[in-house]
Amino acid sequence: MAVSDRNDLLSIIEDDEEEIEIPETLPLLPVRDVVIFTDMVLPLYIGREKSIKAVEEAMAKDRFLVLATQKEPGIESPEPDQIYSIGTVGRILRILKLPDGSIKALVQGVAKARVLKYVRKKASFKVKIETVDDEILDKVSIEAEALMRNVRENSERMLSLSGDMPQDGAMLLEGIDSPGRLADIVASTPFFKLKIDESQLLLETTNPEERLRKVNDFLTREVELSSMQAKIQSEVRDEISKSQKDYFLREQMRAINRELGDFDEKQHEIEDYTKKIKKAKMSKEADKESTRQLRRLEQMHPDSAEASVIRTYLDWLVELPWSKSSKDLIDVQKAKKVLDKEHYGLKKIKDRILEYLSVRKLNPKMKGPILCFAGPPGVGKTSLGQAIARALGRKFVRISLGGIHDEAEIRGHRRTYIGALPGRILQGLKQAGTNNPVFMMDEIDKLGADFRGDPSSALLEALDPEQNVDFSDHYLNLSFDLSKVMFILTANITDTIPSALLDRMEIINLSGYTLEEKVVIAKKYLIPRQIKENGLKAKQITLSDNALNQVITEYTSEAGLRNLEREIGSLCRKTARKIAEKKKGPFAIKKNNLHKYLGVPQFLPEMDKEENQIGLATGLAWTHVGGEALYVEATLLHGKGELIMTGQLGDVMQESIRAAATFVKANLKDYGLDENILENIDVHIHVPAGAIPKDGPSAGIAIVTALVSAVTKIPVKSEVAMTGEITLRGRVLPIGGLKEKALGALRAGITTVLIPEKNEKDLAEIPKSLKKKLNFVKVANGDEVLAITLEQDPKKQAAKKKKAAPKKAAAKATKKKPAAKKPATKKPASKK
Repeated sequence: MAVSDRNDLLSIIEDDEEEIEIPETLPLLPVRDVVIFTDMVLPLYIGREKSIKAVEEAMAKDRFLVLATQKEPGIESPEPDQIYSIGTVGRILRILKLPDGSIKALVQGVAKARVLKYVRKKASFKVKIETVDDEILDKVSIEAEALMRNVRENSERMLSLSGDMPQDGAMLLEGIDSPGRLADIVASTPFFKLKIDESQLLLETTNPEERLRKVNDFLTREVELSSMQAKIQSEVRDEISKSQKDYFLREQMRAINRELGDFDEKQHEIEDYTKKIKKAKMSKEADKESTRQLRRLEQMHPDSAEASVIRTYLDWLVELPWSKSSKDLIDVQKAKKVLDKEHYGLKKIKDRILEYLSVRKLNPKMKGPILCFAGPPGVGKTSLGQAIARALGRKFVRISLGGIHDEAEIRGHRRTYIGALPGRILQGLKQAGTNNPVFMMDEIDKLGADFRGDPSSALLEALDPEQNVDFSDHYLNLSFDLSKVMFILTANITDTIPSALLDRMEIINLSGYTLEEKVVIAKKYLIPRQIKENGLKAKQITLSDNALNQVITEYTSEAGLRNLEREIGSLCRKTARKIAEKKKGPFAIKKNNLHKYLGVPQFLPEMDKEENQIGLATGLAWTHVGGEALYVEATLLHGKGELIMTGQLGDVMQESIRAAATFVKANLKDYGLDENILENIDVHIHVPAGAIPKDGPSAGIAIVTALVSAVTKIPVKSEVAMTGEITLRGRVLPIGGLKEKALGALRAGITTVLIPEKNEKDLAEIPKSLKKKLNFVKVANGDEVLAITLEQDPKKQAAKKKKAAPKKAAAKATKKKPAAKKPATKKPASKK
């Protein structure tokens, strides 16, 4: 490692008359944070192994080595292409070995050199070089003389501004009459803080006048910067002196007022607000406004109505966390443990939070993310937000947006209204006491809108990372920075969220839990919590695995866990009553006595699937509470060829039924049926649970299956469920919500699920435990669907009938023909 100590005094050694012979091949020492010029003497601290070997090699020969600067100072082991090709041949004047194995070397720049070739790269760098000489000037031009004079004057100004002006500094500069040497000496001085690329540019410039011109430009810029810095420091000193004077006079005034007995409550209130405003460390704009309002309050009568309004306004300003932030716990492993401890599964969400923490560790100034957890009720969206806050070490704030119709709930009211207050966002920040809490907004999908405004439009500014730096609340009428807040929103469905608002959020779906996941969560979290809340002890009640499985499958039917926790709570309450009635325990709840606690089972998923039936197919539907089985019934009756649809179906689902009916009619011949068979027959399609509205195209293949089953009288397999949109040509199109539908199929006792072929990619998100219990079959068209869902493939059955028809006809014709009479034959006479 080679680093320059720029605080050491650099010496300038005059050139000797004698010429120095420089070898063509020399060791190379990469240096960082400094460009070494000729005639420059400075100490270098060398710690890298390659660099130490290069110095030792130089000391073993003629003490010469090439000093070349790295392009990127942070690289520990630079490659040849990461080192500038033009450097300086240096001579080692003295070295000192330090106790830690590093070396301190004093080197002097001798001549510029260009690296032609790297002879050795492994142990240490060794290069072939050629010296680079400056262009020879016949005489110093008038322009060069002017530049030299300007550089000397600016150098003296820089030295005087920095306060490091040596006594002989000006004389040293006056004694240099070479433009190139003056440029090198000024560029190498400590006060001249050039960037590495600027210093390298000077080193590579071989024309002395051109190099001096560039030094003059850089020096002029530095003089202006230093002058401005000195001016700012002077103003600050003057301001401090004025503040000290004002403070001394105010203290004298207070002392006089106390002696005279004139110290009143109003003055005390003004002083109190002054201290609070100073302590709040507001933005410049807010500080100016608060000071203005304080001056207005000072001039008002304390009991006036306007004074009360100003006091409330000032109270809000001083209590908001303008600059108060909680320190993030940037420990990814610890955060992972906290999330795993409080929530089971949910790998995708946990990974997203840990990614945020990792980026935050690398870039502390990053803006807070805006996440939206979308999923059925009871899957743990709100509790997950609280766990995230604990993992980050931040405060947690929660507001519910369900049913909000007034825009002022978000942006606040104007101060002209009686009882005006800031919006819910700033109220939450005041409650948290920091400007970077985890801010949860529940039920974002249930926002309303009426004549009082649209709250979702007001949220656009708060939830846009590019705009919320200057979030404006109507009450404050000032900008407040929300960029440090981590917003987390929750929704059951995303369809009702306006597209502009949805575009600003990162959607993370929580589909629900499998039976195995519910069992683990119940044992780890729900049962211990309910035992504690109902005043029981763990040894007083036990719930067997079979009983727990029965509670999940037969007493609840949900994607989340709320009803499961209610049922567990019911078990605990009934046990608590027995203990209160002084009955002896412990109480063991098993599968054979579970009904005594919870009554008869509420859900029997296999009830409708006991046997294969004609015209009854099982589809899969996605709802805001998770996936569910959707039964489709088809019946034929004499009529006029009409299509009857019942079950409170939406427009999209009705169109799907029409498309399915058209597909079936177009293929009747392939099923071995007359093409006009449905002309005098009405087709009735019904989807049970008629009180519940239904819509969507994903039941298309279930409708086709029910129709074909009704027409061909072939039963549908009861253990098969399906989802997919059907087209007029029989293609099966992809659908959404596959994971939710798969969970719904499992709850309904289904073993085989038909999915569109193009949904194969979504199988990666299905848990392995779910894949073991469900057989997912990919289908591309209606014929493949019917071949799997019906007991017999209708097309194959029709083909068999068609093939057997000629044989039956021939057999029938043979039966109708009379038998041919055989000619009479004489029996030979028997011999007696």
